[in-house]
Amino acid sequence: MRMNIGGMRGRAGACFILPSVLGVFVFVIVPFLDVVRRSFFGAMNGTFVGLQNYASVLQNRAFQLAAGNTLRFMGVCMPLLLVLSLVVALALYGNPRCAGAFKTTFLVPMAVPIASVVLLWQALFHQNGLLNSMLDRLGGQPVAWMDSGAAFYVLVGSYIWKNLGYNVVLWLAGLAGISPSIYEAAAVDGAGAWTIFWRITLPNLLPSLFTITVLSFLNAFKVFREAYLVAGDYPHDSMYLLQHLFNNWFRELSMDKLAAGAVMTAGVILFLILLLRRAWETE
Repeated sequence: MRMNIGGMRGRAGACFILPSVLGVFVFVIVPFLDVVRRSFFGAMNGTFVGLQNYASVLQNRAFQLAAGNTLRFMGVCMPLLLVLSLVVALALYGNPRCAGAFKTTFLVPMAVPIASVVLLWQALFHQNGLLNSMLDRLGGQPVAWMDSGAAFYVLVGSYIWKNLGYNVVLWLAGLAGISPSIYEAAAVDGAGAWTIFWRITLPNLLPSLFTITVLSFLNAFKVFREAYLVAGDYPHDSMYLLQHLFNNWFRELSMDKLAAGAVMTAGVILFLILLLRRAWETE
């Protein structure tokens, strides 16, 4: 009887999950497999060209610039975001009375529409924006924020501002999963705050760290929306990302290069996530 109930529950669960699996297969896996196929064929004549499209993409200067900027953006943003969000989460966790109000405050940027963020960028960083007005009053020289190397750091600040609250909530969930009895035992043994952090808090946060790192990595690709709406198809070289390049190739109908670049990008992302997962499992 128990086996029959278990079998019925298993079939019921499969029925519930089947629409989601079919949706992923039809709208994600099949189109991606078609992109992989297109990456080995010419865009105009449809003839098989092997790895020629991949070689063309790797030798493309625009791709080299976009890939370099994207890697630089990831290397700067992700460590900053992880450290800042962890510091804020630890501060809020130690003050539960203020945690509720501050969590709401940090989550507000996620609710702000992209159009409003773009208007904020324009009001702050335009040639006649608020920041340049302040510099002018202080006797400083105006800065062409979006037409200089400063554009990259504007992009970094926007990403951290947008995603800080989300990561703080995830860190707080991880902190809440650590048993208070462990901290009590450490305090009885005379462990200091720094020792408790390195020996208890951080090791117990490793599963959360993996999840937060992967989500931060994926969210980093969404910052393109603000950059595109503010600076257009061809922004300053310092903030020209892979998404700009792919968007321009799509507009030019360079489907062969677009397909090869997309496959390589997906492969790199998958490799980094699997490598990160392997490192966490080993740890």
